[in-house]
Amino acid sequence: MTRVWKWNRPVTVREVLEDLQQERSIAYTTVMTVLDNLHQKGWVRREAEGRAYRYEAVSTRAAYSAALMNDAWSQSDNPAAALVAFFGMMSQEQRRALRDAVHIVQGPEEGPEQGADSGETRVTPDAADEKRVEKPGEKPVEASGEKQGEKPGENPDSGPGGTGR
Repeated sequence: MTRVWKWNRPVTVREVLEDLQQERSIAYTTVMTVLDNLHQKGWVRREAEGRAYRYEAVSTRAAYSAALMNDAWSQSDNPAAALVAFFGMMSQEQRRALRDAVHIVQGPEEGPEQGADSGETRVTPDAADEKRVEKPGEKPVEASGEKQGEKPGENPDSGPGGTGR
């Protein structure tokens, strides 16, 4: 997918092959099989051009990344804590990019206190820095993602290695 996104236009198996061969040895049939699999999974669309196909990404790399993050977040048993932990992993540059993105999505008419009376969980700037989540009318809760009685970084469900996979 990286090669298809790189060109941002329909590409042939030959074009992808030649690009990949600059870095390593790879067979035409391998590239063709991968692009066919991506087509069958709905990641790329293809149009016949003579005896070959031109492949084009169905969505942007940004949309793909967003879908991955949304999927991971939606599977959390504590989405607010997952977000706070995620924000805690970000660099200052990534946090600035996040703030810019939030301003773009919210638009100028929505202020930072928008939704404060709606009962929604919200992460305040102070709460994110302190890894705490505030719910309107409630005391802030710890958002480390750890269960009570667990040591930091310990997850009994994850088994050896701590990955949970």
